[in-house]
Amino acid sequence: MPTKPKTFSMHWGSGVIAEEARFESEYHVPCIQLMEYTEGEAAGSVSVRFCTYSHRGSFQRSPLIVNEEDIAGLRAALEKTPRLQALLRRLVE
Repeated sequence: MPTKPKTFSMHWGSGVIAEEARFESEYHVPCIQLMEYTEGEAAGSVSVRFCTYSHRGSFQRSPLIVNEEDIAGLRAALEKTPRLQALLRRLVE
């Protein structure tokens, strides 16, 4: 059975998480998400969210902190997210 896409709502619009790179590290679950706006002022645009989840799956309202050991795990997760990869390349090139 296919999973339902994750949704989000911000003051400027709402939509779906189109792509997500995440992996489970020792302390948390680092995550980079491609947010695709489908409604509101931002409809038709995308954003990148850097966030973290607890090991129990709760969204954490704290900054994403990634140590050196986590880089390989995030890189592997990003290999499955072509649109997100393209945006992040624009950030570092």
